[in-house]
Amino acid sequence: MLGDFGSGVEDMSPETEPFWETNLFSARWVTIKLFERLKGRAILALPKRVTEKVPLVVCQHGILTSPENVFGFDDPSNLYRAFGKRLAESGFAVLAPLQITEAAPRARYTRMALLLGKTLIGLEIFKIRRLLDYALGLPQIDPERIAMWGLSMGGTYTLFTLPAELRIKVGIVSAYFNHRLKKMIIDDPRYSCYLSTNEEWAFGLPGWLREFTDSDLISLVCPRPFMIQTGKCDGVSWWPFVVEEFEHAKAQYTKLGIAERIELDLHEAGHEIRFESGLNFLKKWL
Repeated sequence: MLGDFGSGVEDMSPETEPFWETNLFSARWVTIKLFERLKGRAILALPKRVTEKVPLVVCQHGILTSPENVFGFDDPSNLYRAFGKRLAESGFAVLAPLQITEAAPRARYTRMALLLGKTLIGLEIFKIRRLLDYALGLPQIDPERIAMWGLSMGGTYTLFTLPAELRIKVGIVSAYFNHRLKKMIIDDPRYSCYLSTNEEWAFGLPGWLREFTDSDLISLVCPRPFMIQTGKCDGVSWWPFVVEEFEHAKAQYTKLGIAERIELDLHEAGHEIRFESGLNFLKKWL
């Protein structure tokens, strides 16, 4: 459904440039070649003063934002809680991919991808996987302890990447998980509906509603640990519908006797990262 982009070029020709240096971590921009004319970029932060291989968290930004937001820059509302910076300070390596972030270019890429029988989400997941290939080639990173945590559109990519990328062992979705049928096509004053927006990319997945609700996607993640963070004041969803969909997802874990591996952090705030609960979940399962 996502479209197979193959393996890309064999030689990624990685290039790096400094981003941020602190007493606890060193971060740099990494640029790799995906195809002959297409490149992928991400910020990669590595903790300092560690003697063993460290776990890696793919920290995915949302729409209209960037990897810099993940590290606390240009985030006046503090939606990201600088979670990438704080994870690096806590001893995790952090990979923050740059995604196509505005509606117009996302629509353009969606059209081109559909002409090839592929999807924009498939292209972005391919980029994440190739950036992982690069990161896992570094001696500091433990390839058996990989997680992904995304906010909003970053939650989209987290929910779709884990079923396709088995190297990722733990997932956290913040401010995205939803009752998919209602979210896509049923207008409701209690939440935003994609059908009434200009988010063309959201309609570029053939058969999405026929084949995969959000709980179905989690069935493809199970038995790996998974956390959902949803705010009762978040306008992207109506929280009782999220709870309803979560129960369907949890049932799959419960039948396997591993209900402790899936959690819903239902909080009183809005469209944001919940750092402490996410950090505790990663420490427990990664």
